[in-house]
Amino acid sequence: MKADEIVSELKSLGSESIKKILMNHGAREPFFGVKVEHLKKIQKRIKKNYELALELYATGISDAMYLAGLIADDEKMTKKQLQLWAEEAYWYMLSEYTVPWVAASGPHGWDMGQKWIGSKKEGVAAAGWSTFSNLVSMKPDEELDIPALTKLLSQIPKEIHKEANRVRYTMNGFVISLGAYVNPLSEKAVQVAEKIGPVTVEMGGTSCKVPSAPEYIEKAKARGSLTKKKKTCKC
Repeated sequence: MKADEIVSELKSLGSESIKKILMNHGAREPFFGVKVEHLKKIQKRIKKNYELALELYATGISDAMYLAGLIADDEKMTKKQLQLWAEEAYWYMLSEYTVPWVAASGPHGWDMGQKWIGSKKEGVAAAGWSTFSNLVSMKPDEELDIPALTKLLSQIPKEIHKEANRVRYTMNGFVISLGAYVNPLSEKAVQVAEKIGPVTVEMGGTSCKVPSAPEYIEKAKARGSLTKKKKTCKC
């Protein structure tokens, strides 16, 4: 299928009620308000399509950009393309989910995460922390740079409360991911989470809440899923 055909299909699947909800979360025109379940049905049909993913992301239509991340061939994405995607991700569903999913699942996740967390742009920095969160949730502990992750974890208490809104959210998510997925750092992540305390994030008037890192990690322990890796971070 061609990008314009997909866009037409997305338009037909749009919902005004979903649009209203997503606009409260930061989405803006042009977009159609397509439910993720519909996007995943299209993903199942297309599977992976590198060129189509690039074309869909370039439309600037949020629904199409999200779908692009689902069908992207992560292994083929270049650093230049990932950087462009991060720069063009204008709200958190793209900057904290779509772009990090693709980056973390490909060969450049670590490098892009390192680069992005130092960005002065809120969305790009948030993409960096989220990339690390996704990366550690999938990659075996023996393939992770534990000393480097330990260093990142140690800087969280000093920086998190000074950072931009969505960066605070994703830094908190990074602590949770280390605690829930990285066995050598699980206890240290709990200690850091308790040290930083509650993390305040403005959610745009929605009912969404910031997860409590200590509680989240404890729940993972109770489920027996602590440090059990994911096969994919895309959803």
